[in-house]
Amino acid sequence: MPLPKDNLLFGFASKLTDEQKKYVDSIFDNLLTIVNAKSGTGKTTLAVACSYLLKKPLIYIFSPVMEGSMGFRPGTQEEKEIEYITPLKDALLKINMDPNRAIFSELNQDNRNKEAWVFPRSHIFARGTNIEDCTVIIDECQNFTKSEIRKILTRIHDNCTVIMIGHTGQIDLKNHNDSGFAPYIEHFRDKDYAEVCELTHNFRGKLANDADELI
Repeated sequence: MPLPKDNLLFGFASKLTDEQKKYVDSIFDNLLTIVNAKSGTGKTTLAVACSYLLKKPLIYIFSPVMEGSMGFRPGTQEEKEIEYITPLKDALLKINMDPNRAIFSELNQDNRNKEAWVFPRSHIFARGTNIEDCTVIIDECQNFTKSEIRKILTRIHDNCTVIMIGHTGQIDLKNHNDSGFAPYIEHFRDKDYAEVCELTHNFRGKLANDADELI
């Protein structure tokens, strides 16, 4: 079923554009939602908001695509990868949740993990695992190769809700043709359990909108 009419979606519901409403409804209606969207369109915030309402653990998957160019950095794996979950933290703040309590962390030595419902993971963790009865967000999906996307999706059971988020115009891979996002958009476009959505309005303002027009 789509988002119930009496659910305010943390105050966003009455302000959603038609594109955003289609996206939100798809998350509640479908096994898989793929959104190809510009920066500033609300794609991650709305996905995280819907994930909370689905009342399942959220696995937030990212690709540490820039790690090789940064060279060796000290710290644990979690400390090295923390910058990749900035969009997740921003989204939690926008729905008035404390990221330090919502996100599970191996570094937490107190009781905050008892409240955690969000589990960030790089795509590297997926091999050999089973993902069941969760909401799964694959963020910045344009920076995953086809084999990396396949590795994740073949781990997921049908009792999950999957949201693939990306933008074909913002690929950070050295070879843009290595991105598996566009091929998987077309692969799933006509599946009866999937919806492909687009968000085109950048809410950050005219500077961000105009900058995004230059290819």
